[in-house]
Amino acid sequence: MASGWLWRPHAGNSNLRGHAMIKALLRLLSDDAPVFRRYVVMALSYGLLSGATIAAAVPLLGSLLRGDGEGAGRWLAILLVGVVACWLLRRRVEIAGIGVGLAILGGARLRIGDHVARLPVGWFTSENTARLGHIVTHGMMEIAQLPAHVVTPLVSGAVTPLVVVSALFVLDGSMGLIGLVTLPLMVGVFVLSARLGRAADTAYQMSAAETSQRAVEFAQAQSVLRAFNGEGGGVRFLEGAIESQHRSGRRLIWLSTLSVVLNVWILQAAFAALVIAAASRLTSDVSVPEIVAVVAAMLLAVRFVDPLLDVAAFGAAVRGARNQLAEVDRVLTEDPLSEPVNPQCPRDASVELRDVTFGYRRGEPAVVSGVSLRVEPGSMLALIGASGSGKTTLMRMVARFFDADAGQVMIGGVDIRDISSKDLSAQISQIFQDSWLFQGSIADNIRIGRPGATDDDIRAAAQLAGVDEIADRLPDGFDTIVGEGGARLSGGERQRVAIARGLIKDSPILLVDEATAALDAENQEAIARTLSRLRGKRTVLVIAHQLSTVRMADAIVVMENGRVAEKGSPRELEARDGLYRHFLQQRQAAKGWRIGA
Repeated sequence: MASGWLWRPHAGNSNLRGHAMIKALLRLLSDDAPVFRRYVVMALSYGLLSGATIAAAVPLLGSLLRGDGEGAGRWLAILLVGVVACWLLRRRVEIAGIGVGLAILGGARLRIGDHVARLPVGWFTSENTARLGHIVTHGMMEIAQLPAHVVTPLVSGAVTPLVVVSALFVLDGSMGLIGLVTLPLMVGVFVLSARLGRAADTAYQMSAAETSQRAVEFAQAQSVLRAFNGEGGGVRFLEGAIESQHRSGRRLIWLSTLSVVLNVWILQAAFAALVIAAASRLTSDVSVPEIVAVVAAMLLAVRFVDPLLDVAAFGAAVRGARNQLAEVDRVLTEDPLSEPVNPQCPRDASVELRDVTFGYRRGEPAVVSGVSLRVEPGSMLALIGASGSGKTTLMRMVARFFDADAGQVMIGGVDIRDISSKDLSAQISQIFQDSWLFQGSIADNIRIGRPGATDDDIRAAAQLAGVDEIADRLPDGFDTIVGEGGARLSGGERQRVAIARGLIKDSPILLVDEATAALDAENQEAIARTLSRLRGKRTVLVIAHQLSTVRMADAIVVMENGRVAEKGSPRELEARDGLYRHFLQQRQAAKGWRIGA
C-alpha cells in the first residue's frame, strides 16, 4: 500500500488496451456506466446500419447498369430509407455521446473527489497533488470529449468495413479475401503507430503537469524570488519546465506525424490491392456484368478504406485520452484507508507504538524501524533527532497519514486501524511547521478547528495561543482578513493562528511538528508558553529543537536512522553521555554565538 503514495507515472502506466481501457472508463463512470453501455450499443448499431446501407448501393448500381428500372427503384428506396435511418441514428448516438461526456465531467469528478477524500493523507505529496489537479481539469476534459467526438467515428469506422468485407465476398471472393487479410495487417500497423507515440505522449503529459506546478510555485513565491533573484534568476525553474515541455511536445509532434504516415501508407496499400484485383477482372472479359461487378467493387473498396482513414486520424486523440484515463484510473485504484468493521473507542488519551516499522516504498530501506514507545495521558513527549531520522514520519503515523508495515500504533489501548476515521480525528489536533491559512479573517481560520465554536471560544483559544496580542494591534482585530495562505501575516503570526485553530478543537491529543522552527524569539517564547499551559491537560507529542520546549517535556525520545536511540526524562538523558547530551551542548554553544565587529 505504501508504494502507491509516491506516485511516479511512467510510460507503462498508460498501457491501457482494449478491454482494460473500457474497464477503466466503466470504473470512472461507476453508477453512470449503463449510460455508456447504451451509447456503445447505439454506436455499434449505427456502424452496422452504415455498412448495410453502403452494401445496398451495389445492387442499385447493378440494376441501373443493366437497365432494370423496377429493381433500381426498389433498391433506391431501400438505400434512401437506410440513409435517413443512419442520419437519425447518428443524431441519437451523438446526443448519447454528449450524455456520457456530461456524466464524466459531472458525476465522475465527484467520484474522484469522494475517493481522494478517503486516501491516506500521506498520499498527498506535491507531485501527486500536481498531477491530480492536471487530470481533474485537462485530463477529464480530454476524456469527456471521447464519446461524442472520437468513439462514434471509431466504432463505425471499425464495424462498417466488416460489413463491406462481407459484401465483397458476395461480389468477388478474391477481393473479399484481400479485404479480410488486410484488416489484421492494418490493425497491426495502427497498434505499432500508437506505440510510437505512447511514451512521447506520456512524457508530454508529465512535463505539462510539471510546468503547471512550476507556474503556481513561481506565482506563490514572488516575495522570495524577488528578494534573492533580483536579476530574474528566479524564473529559471519555470523556464526549464517550459523548455522541457517544448522538447517533449516537439518529439510528440514528430512521432505523431510518423504514425499518421504509416497509417495512411497501409490504407493506401490495401486500397491499391483491391483496385488491382478489381481491374484484373476486365483483362479477360469486358462484358456488361463484369463492368457492373468492377464498378461495384471499386465503390466498396472506397467505402472500405474511408472509415479506416477516420480510425487512423483519431489515433492520436485516443492515445492522449487513454493516457489521461490511465492516470485517472491510477488514482481510483489507490487503496483508501480501511475502515474497521466493528470500530472501537479509545479508553484514554495515551499513545503507544509497538515495534512499528514503515517505509514509503517497497524494496527500499524502512524510514522507521522497530520503534516502541508510550506516552501517558496528559504527559508531554519531545521527539528530537537529526533531519531524516524519522521524527515526522512517526508523528504522522500517529495521525494515520499512513499505516505501519509492521507493528501497532495505538491510542487509548486501541489499534488506530480499529478506530473509525471520525473518532480518530476527534482524538487528535495537529500543528505543523508549515501551517496553511485560508482566505478569510483570523476568526474564520480559528473556527475551522471547531465550526460550531462561539466568539468566546475563539477568544479563549486565541488568548491561549497568543493570538489576542496580534488581534489587538490590528485595526480590524479578529475580523482582519489574512489573505490567501495568510500572506498578510508574518510567519510567527500565522503559526500562532494555526495553534489557536488546533487548540479550539479541544482534542485530548495534540501533535506539534516543529511549530517554533524558523520563528523569531518573541514568537518562539509565545508558543513555548502555550505548550507549557497544556501540560497535564492534553497528551502532547512535539518535535522541537528549542531547548525551552524540549526541557519542559516529561519524556524525550531521541531518534537516529529511524530507530529509538535514547529515551527517558530530560534529567535522566542529560546525565548520560549520549546523543541528547550532545544535542544540549550544540544548542548551548549556539546560544553563545555572536556577530563580531
